[in-house]
Amino acid sequence: MSDSCVFCRIAAGTIPASIVAENDHALAFRDLHPQAPVHVLVIPRRHVASLAAADRPDELGALLALAAAVAKAAGLEASGYRVVTNVGEDGGQTVHHLHLHVLGGRPMTWPPG
Repeated sequence: MSDSCVFCRIAAGTIPASIVAENDHALAFRDLHPQAPVHVLVIPRRHVASLAAADRPDELGALLALAAAVAKAAGLEASGYRVVTNVGEDGGQTVHHLHLHVLGGRPMTWPPG
């Protein structure tokens, strides 16, 4: 855990968040600045800087499984949803802790950026 990482502090429970789901490896909570009617962030409990630094297949699988469970619980399976992660400056990453955005509840456009 990094004391300076906001997502580490959320995972540790020292910063409040609107938690919607969790499993052994991951935590899901509502984004403070939603970009869609449903916008949930899914993070690993341990600090991983980005997808580029991820090195545990079981942890990555747990992140994706939790993202799918969040979408199902939000009723997004029939209409569809988007799961995205940003890596690095050019990818738009602003918090350097791996996180998946689960977005839904409205049509998504392409290209996204």
